Amino acid sequence: MITDVRAPTEHQQPYGTAYEQMLEKVRYEGAYPTRERAEEAVRLVLSGLGRQLTGDERVDLAACLPLEAARVLTAQIPDTQPLTGWAFVKDLAARSGASLATTRWDTGSVFAAVAAHADPDLITRILHQLPTGYALLFGQAELTPAA
Repeated sequence: MITDVRAPTEHQQPYGTAYEQMLEKVRYEGAYPTRERAEEAVRLVLSGLGRQLTGDERVDLAACLPLEAARVLTAQIPDTQPLTGWAFVKDLAARSGASLATTRWDTGSVFAAVAAHADPDLITRILHQLPTGYALLFGQAELTPAA
């Protein structure tokens, strides 16, 4: 008789360690009471970002993220009209039914975790691809060229 020495299914983690760590970072950054609330924020914000990013930046970011997060990001079809940072927050708030302030908080918490997984040069490339307003969501100064 062959026995399986692995832990029973109910005791196994449903996600990979990297994703679990990402959720914990979001939970810490956002001061969320539960991991489930942090995961809701991750799914909402990464889905929204997946509707905004295209090209190499989208592919490169997905490669940096834990598999579960990359799937959420890449499951979305990019919009034909990219949103500004503020319009992005308003769109997420409308989709989730949350307040603008809560959605802004969620976005900053998730983007902090995303930035921790991605190379700073990739974040710079992403910010150059997106319309204005995303740098602040990533916790960076919004620099504009002098006129």
